[in-house]
Amino acid sequence: MAVDELQAIIQRCQILEEADFKGEDFNQFQVAGQKCLEDGYAAQLLEVIQNQKNKVIIKNMGWNLISPLVRCIFMYKQKDDKREHCLKILDQLAQLCNPKELFLGLLEQIEQTSGEQVCQTVMLLLQPLQTVLLKLQNKKAYSVGLSLAMIMNQLTPLPVPYTKEQIEEDKLGLCQCCNAVVDFVKPFVKEVKNMEESSEYNDMELKEELLKFCMKSLKYPLLTAQLEQLEGIEEHPFRHFATEIIGILWDIRELIPLVFLHRKDKRPHWEDQELADIERNNSADSLACLSYLIFVQHFGIDCLPMVFSPSYLLQCNMIHIEVLLIRTEESMLSKGLDLFESCLLRMEDNSLLHQYLEFGDFINTPQVLVKVMTLCPIEQLRKKSLNILQLLIDKFDAEGKYTLFRCLLKTSNHAGVEGYIIKNIKDQVHLSLMKACDNSWFTGHHLISLLDLVLSLPEGAETDLLQNSDRIMASLNLLRYLIIKDHESDNRPGVWTTLAKIEQNFLKPLHVGLNMSKAHYEAEIKNTKQNRRAAHSSNTVCSVTVSGEKVPALTPEMQLQVLHSALFTFDLIESVLARVEELIEVKIKAVMDENS
Repeated sequence: MAVDELQAIIQRCQILEEADFKGEDFNQFQVAGQKCLEDGYAAQLLEVIQNQKNKVIIKNMGWNLISPLVRCIFMYKQKDDKREHCLKILDQLAQLCNPKELFLGLLEQIEQTSGEQVCQTVMLLLQPLQTVLLKLQNKKAYSVGLSLAMIMNQLTPLPVPYTKEQIEEDKLGLCQCCNAVVDFVKPFVKEVKNMEESSEYNDMELKEELLKFCMKSLKYPLLTAQLEQLEGIEEHPFRHFATEIIGILWDIRELIPLVFLHRKDKRPHWEDQELADIERNNSADSLACLSYLIFVQHFGIDCLPMVFSPSYLLQCNMIHIEVLLIRTEESMLSKGLDLFESCLLRMEDNSLLHQYLEFGDFINTPQVLVKVMTLCPIEQLRKKSLNILQLLIDKFDAEGKYTLFRCLLKTSNHAGVEGYIIKNIKDQVHLSLMKACDNSWFTGHHLISLLDLVLSLPEGAETDLLQNSDRIMASLNLLRYLIIKDHESDNRPGVWTTLAKIEQNFLKPLHVGLNMSKAHYEAEIKNTKQNRRAAHSSNTVCSVTVSGEKVPALTPEMQLQVLHSALFTFDLIESVLARVEELIEVKIKAVMDENS
């Protein structure tokens, strides 16, 4: 019988000194204890462990029971008496065993768990692990750090619940586990806080380990998690977790340095460049998430000094916004857009000085935003990014707008974006002409320089007019507006000065391109009509490839519809072009009549 075997081993070991225990004794104790647990004699094993006469034996050998004990706990149902006995055994082992040996046994058990049992195992062992760590005298900071690193490494592969239903279900127990880990670290946070408040605090190791834990928590799960308040969930688990992480950073006096100083001097030095890159990327993700929590969700916002200008806060956050916007995951992209929007909404229109564009982040981030506008598969995020681009434009002063327009016209490589920028240029010219004071950045030689970028065709007469139709239509509308508003006598916009160049570089090539394009598409329509009858009889379709991927095949009728739509676009461009040339002719004739 398993209990009898265990009692025999106990009786033999009771008469031995602690130093006389042999490896054979450890093995026999582990086998007998494991058999007691597996055979359902947990109550009897508990009595053995609680017996004061066995204190020395349990201190040295008890940690060997952790693995079979955890298996048995998960084997029994929640309210089973045998499970309760196993839990009491675990608690007793935490109190009686050698802290160093038990610490290693608990960590080994956490490391070996996988799949759906990860969160259950971690939550089960957090309390005994905390008890053991609080007992350690040597290398406590190292042991706390090792424990937290092991726990986070086990949790990180698990999917983060995102929707309301997933959060409520918490299938793997991640939501519950994350908040249990926060409770686990609280005694160590309190220790650091108390020591920091005393003048004798010199040991930074525990503080650094807690900081590493917070940084890992910001990257996972908070960077991925849905953190908006959800209707029907009274206490959002990840919002609670975020609040606790911010609280820890504040207690260990690292919140403000992370937000405003980025702790560049604290990064570890890596000999391996690949490891250095991983560390830098992880740190960037964590800091970006921290800024989102503070400036969008307002966790810990009251802890920050209210002395910083909106422009400075935008400057601090630009690097974090870029980090989030270059990601493809919806949760991270949306956080980046929310952070960008939040920073811009704090500012007044025309208050952002053009000198900020001398910082690389202020040039790079709008370009990344344009990529979200044009490439993101989620329509809601594309629309939001467009609104944020307009917000950014509105916040810059006149020279800042001018510089940003030039930059985006040169780098966007997207006709729709270029058309949108050209429309904004037209709006700024209009405001300049309507104001009593002259805005030199959208009139005169500055505007002429900008028009060199706007009123041109990328490949001359051979430019794909259909693909560039948005840009071309916006350019023609701007030119039409300038001709109407620009009186040659005052020439404020400066169009008449450069009219010959505009005709040579834009209007004439556009005429040639329109004629070539219309002729090509009319020929395509003719060929398609001729082949339509044969296509109907054989049920053939036209295969179309876009960006290397096949799209649903077009029937001849659909193909004709596409071709006619292209012709309609060319007619539209041609009509506006004709109106522009008509206005030029009328203006020139009127001036000639005045001079004669």
